[in-house]
Amino acid sequence: MAVSERNDPTTRRSPRRRGTLFACAAVASTLAFSTVACGTDEEPVHSIGYAIDNTVTTYNANTVDGAASGARQAFARVLPGFGYVGPSGRVVADTDIGTASVVPGEGLTVQYRLSPDAVYSDGVPMSCDDLVLAWAASSGRFTAPDESGEQVPLFDAAHRGGYADIDRVDCQAGSKEATVVFRPGREDTNWKALFGATELMPAHVAADRSGVPDLVGAITSNDTEAVRRIAEFWNTGWTLTPGEIDPALFPSSGPYRIESYTAEDGLTLVANERWWGNAPGTDRIVVWPRGTDTSAAAEDGRIHVVDVAEGSVGHSNLGDGADVSTVVSRNLEQLVFATSGVFQDPAARRAVALCTPRTQLFDELGASDESNGVTGPVTSRLLAPDSPLYPQTAQTAERYAEVDIDAARSEREASGQDRMQVRIGYLGPDERRARTVELIGESCREAGIEIVDAGSDTFTPSQLTAGEVDAILVGTATAAGAGGAAIGRVDELLDGLLVAKDNAAIAGLATEAERILWGDVPTLPLFAQPRTLGFAAGMHAGVPNPTTAGAGWNMDRWILGG
Repeated sequence: MAVSERNDPTTRRSPRRRGTLFACAAVASTLAFSTVACGTDEEPVHSIGYAIDNTVTTYNANTVDGAASGARQAFARVLPGFGYVGPSGRVVADTDIGTASVVPGEGLTVQYRLSPDAVYSDGVPMSCDDLVLAWAASSGRFTAPDESGEQVPLFDAAHRGGYADIDRVDCQAGSKEATVVFRPGREDTNWKALFGATELMPAHVAADRSGVPDLVGAITSNDTEAVRRIAEFWNTGWTLTPGEIDPALFPSSGPYRIESYTAEDGLTLVANERWWGNAPGTDRIVVWPRGTDTSAAAEDGRIHVVDVAEGSVGHSNLGDGADVSTVVSRNLEQLVFATSGVFQDPAARRAVALCTPRTQLFDELGASDESNGVTGPVTSRLLAPDSPLYPQTAQTAERYAEVDIDAARSEREASGQDRMQVRIGYLGPDERRARTVELIGESCREAGIEIVDAGSDTFTPSQLTAGEVDAILVGTATAAGAGGAAIGRVDELLDGLLVAKDNAAIAGLATEAERILWGDVPTLPLFAQPRTLGFAAGMHAGVPNPTTAGAGWNMDRWILGG
């Protein structure tokens, strides 16, 4: 592989024995944010605590609520796929799971081959059934009418991306091979990101719990009633509640599996005895998400790795000699608006956008990183600030560069509202997001817009569609796409971006899409989220990852002491 992470000793396949010291100088030279510690004579510990700033309420990171949770951070090495996201943001092939290769010919066809040894921790082999389920869930093709008669997806998937471009997945149920055929003209340039870490859920569990033994047959034959039952389980069946774990629901395909989950003792991952790859460096990883006794664990010295939004939940005590740094992540902090109620008229959304002090929010709560192009508020939803094409799309946001109370007031009046009350929801307690809402409220009050802090420790993004809040303050966690409500022409442009192969085409499509988005304002981008990442002294292979994978992207390589 050409990607640097592939040859780095912190990645999956580096040859070693358990307890072997890594070549720390090599790590430091290849990764800008390396925090690997060397030279300790302490014996390796057998349990490492890992604190994150999000809840873990589901095993399925692919639902709307799951994607907004800490599931990807917790389960990257519990549910691996054909690739993982390295610290550079690029996808790296994970050949422990299998291989993917393009089949010569017209159009894009990819042959996926699972490792002959690939098996879940419950003894059921991984199979192409898992790929069929992943495709069915995220393709958006399986719909049914809701109460109003509108066709809506059966699967509550957080994203479609390249899955919508797949015409079919040829799979003989139980086979180790699948042929993925893309629609004509849809040679997805980012196909390597498909079927990645946390995206391959155990199809045999979904089949059993939904009462559809032939899952592949039901999906490939478009059996709507059977697919509805599969979707109902996929949407909610993998819920994780501390103290209520049914091990049969959560088989692992990675080096770790779930052993237990309680508020007092965290989410405990232990070495998967059926794992066929290199044994994990440490037998036990305890994830401490929101809703667990993280403070008590920190006081007792049971936390050794921290990955949190800067200032969101306070610092855990990592002990003397810890390596703690702040990095500007690729997680875009943003407001996502409802398209009903107070925000039914786009003018109301423009009003809030015009009175939001985006520069002040960046100055107080953001962070600069010139190497990544982050020098102010983020103005593009589609291109990263370090993209050479970013300045072109940024021009579409000029109207919102500075607060304009008169214009905000005018847009509010154009929406037909004498005054507006906007409830902004987010996962709390979170001092940074509370301050964000406070600053927006102070600024928008002059425009006749009252901002209400609706942050809660029980928050989920689905509260927006349920009408319980009017907007949500969340991060994108580097997910591609515009987010927010579907907009017909924007969807067409996003489809074009998936297959665009040259900068001129990308720039044209992205600029047009941003122009529409800044007019309709389904979301309001704010700033790149700074994150605090810390590793206790003596931690080997502790490498910050500013993408959705988080610091736990290579937790099976972690060794503390030794």
